[in-house]
Amino acid sequence: MKLNELQDNAGSRKGRMRVGRGIGSGKGKTAGRGQKGAKARSGVSINGFEGGQMPLHMRLPKRGFNNIFRKDYAEVNLGMVQKAIDAGKLDAAAVIDQAALRAAGISRGGKHGVRLLAKGALTTKAKFAVAGASKSAVEAVEKAGGTVEILAKATLADAE
Repeated sequence: MKLNELQDNAGSRKGRMRVGRGIGSGKGKTAGRGQKGAKARSGVSINGFEGGQMPLHMRLPKRGFNNIFRKDYAEVNLGMVQKAIDAGKLDAAAVIDQAALRAAGISRGGKHGVRLLAKGALTTKAKFAVAGASKSAVEAVEKAGGTVEILAKATLADAE
């Protein structure tokens, strides 16, 4: 067998049915929709309709609450920062901020900045400038000899 002889099995690919193309096609006139009624028309709005009974999606109670003022922080763990420093992706001598973390591929998103969390261990002395940090993360950074500066209001636009 040669590459130019490769082909599908016979009947494995079937062309789509072209409806409404005359009586000779077998799907002319009503195009397989039967006669009259809502389902025969275009723009069927019957999805979720239960014959006048209250539909299921309206019977179920509404739950929860979406806070439109919620802050969106990119969460970064100290262990990931240490891993990036060891790999040479982050410079521990420079200030580590949202732009540096994004360039290193650690933080994603975070419209309102970066929040530092204490998961993992930090052994390198580093200076952080972030929008927020947990108490244990600040203690871990200071134990390693570094500092954490909490920025007043950092946004994604400032970082780029």
